[in-house]
Amino acid sequence: MGWFEALVLGIVQGLTEFLPISSSAHLRVTAAFAGWGDPGAAFTAVTQIGTELAVLLFFGKKIISILSNWFFSIYKPEYRRDPDARMGWLIIVGSIPIGVLGLLFEEQINHVFRDLRLIATTLIVFGIFLLLADRMGRQDRDLDQLTVKHGLTYGFFQALALVPGVSRSGGTITGGRLMGYNRSAAAEYSFLLAVPAVLASGFYKLTDIGAGEGPAWGPTILATVVAFAVGYAVVAWLMSYIKRHSFLPFVIYRVALGLLLYVLVFTGVLDPNAGPVES
Repeated sequence: MGWFEALVLGIVQGLTEFLPISSSAHLRVTAAFAGWGDPGAAFTAVTQIGTELAVLLFFGKKIISILSNWFFSIYKPEYRRDPDARMGWLIIVGSIPIGVLGLLFEEQINHVFRDLRLIATTLIVFGIFLLLADRMGRQDRDLDQLTVKHGLTYGFFQALALVPGVSRSGGTITGGRLMGYNRSAAAEYSFLLAVPAVLASGFYKLTDIGAGEGPAWGPTILATVVAFAVGYAVVAWLMSYIKRHSFLPFVIYRVALGLLLYVLVFTGVLDPNAGPVES
């Protein structure tokens, strides 16, 4: 992987991680369009460390409060009713599904799930799910109404993003909207819930960087730093945007991209199973 390729993919990761359009799909598709080969699941996971650091910075005060109050709640009963302490426990509960399923399906995540035909399908199908969820029924719940059952349900929707094209934020926001949460609440919990799962996945995959067919360390670090800078700007913009607008533009984009991928794959322009990029 060259430096220019890493720069472009870092920008793509930062632009798409928080939007409900799937960053892993866009890394895979961008590389395919450019003829670079698949950057691989390890590169995707590690560069996501950069975007999660952007979340830590943007929600810094909130996350510090969650961590500290959760810690105190372990041995101080008076903290157990604190909303931030409760949120800490709910993030742990919501992280269980993706942790378990990520380990169970690691081989498929690295190979089978990266087929461009599958990505095209998930872009379209889960885009339509997002549209329906965003427009259905009562959706005025806030995060102070989050329950263990809802936290676990959010977690299963997040786990769907193990398949590129679903979108981590798109999947969890869809789940939140279906359960009646407003857009801001669904997005905020989506970003907070992603932190432990994404950081764990990224650090777990660090051993694959620079090894075998994996990308080299230098370009991967560059892409991660770029993803952090771009990602911070995007998460700030998105949290403002969704207070006034629906997810319809993202749904239209997902469906259009999915249809384009189908055309390019079935006309032989793109290889749906292009191999990993060499370091």
